[in-house]
Amino acid sequence: MKPSHRSPVTIHRLLAGAAAAVLLAACGVEIATTAATGAAIKKQEVDAGKKTMEETQRKLDRAAQQTQQRAEQDAAAADK
Repeated sequence: MKPSHRSPVTIHRLLAGAAAAVLLAACGVEIATTAATGAAIKKQEVDAGKKTMEETQRKLDRAAQQTQQRAEQDAAAADK
C-alpha cells in the first residue's frame, strides 16, 4: 500500500486556493453592503426631494390663494 500523503506543494496550493475563495467571497459581501448603503442613501435623497417639492407646492398654492383673495377684495372695493 502506498501512503496517501500529499506533497507540500499541493497542500500549499489547496490552502492558497481556499484563502483566495474566502477573500473573494468577503469582497462580494463588501460590494453588496456598499450597494445596499448607496441605495439607502439615494432613497433618503429622493424622500427629502419629495418633501421639499410638497412644501414648495403648498407655498405656491397658499400664495395663489392670497393673490386671488386680494384680487377679489380689490374688485369689491372698486365696485363701491
